[in-house]
Amino acid sequence: MSNFIEELYYGNIEPQEVNSELTPKLKNKLSRLAEKEEQLTAKLTDEEKELFLSYVSAYTEFSTMGNADSFISGFRLGAKFIYDTFIRNTKG
Repeated sequence: MSNFIEELYYGNIEPQEVNSELTPKLKNKLSRLAEKEEQLTAKLTDEEKELFLSYVSAYTEFSTMGNADSFISGFRLGAKFIYDTFIRNTKG
């Protein structure tokens, strides 16, 4: 198991690349999202488009940070399960 940790340390394992292919359901949702964005921006003035795209950018940053936080929380929870399974139970 230490090889896995070492590979992660040296950057040979990148968790975000493990499941980089979107499922058909997610592809469909992404396509609909892009379609709705095009429809909306077509109806906006230049000033409104700028405001909307600024909103989308801010939301994307927020979402990215939230996803990272969720990943970290999930990783910590998994580590606690492993600790409880392999370490704590062997102490008595």
